[in-house]
Amino acid sequence: MYSVQKTPLTLWLNIQNTMSIKRVIATEATLNLIHKLEAVNGPLMFHQSGGCCDGSQPMCFTKGEFKTGGSDICLGEIGGCEFYMARDQFEYWKHTQLEIDVTKGRGSSFSLEIPLGVRFYVKSRIFTDEELGQLEPVV
Repeated sequence: MYSVQKTPLTLWLNIQNTMSIKRVIATEATLNLIHKLEAVNGPLMFHQSGGCCDGSQPMCFTKGEFKTGGSDICLGEIGGCEFYMARDQFEYWKHTQLEIDVTKGRGSSFSLEIPLGVRFYVKSRIFTDEELGQLEPVV
């Protein structure tokens, strides 16, 4: 009988295999913008808009400014900020990973980044069958 020596690589692989897949992630540009907005506004939160006048873009608010309730779920965090979506909208998006990015251009919303001439937007991809069994739970 032999034993497997735990090297940094095998430890890293074991951690990766036990980690759950995030439902929402952010690009480096998004994380930088979050940091900039937090410096001015304090703690932040996100809510994925479901349409209407603000389109279907992620909206950034000072934490607690947007009231969430029983019809909202938290998909996870980006840059330490909770990211919410309406429960009924999640039924359409539950098979996708949302990647939050930033682009130049003014959006039509009340999101905190709009006065800076940029806006957050969503890129998405469908989870693999393997990933579906490893997803972070929603709250």
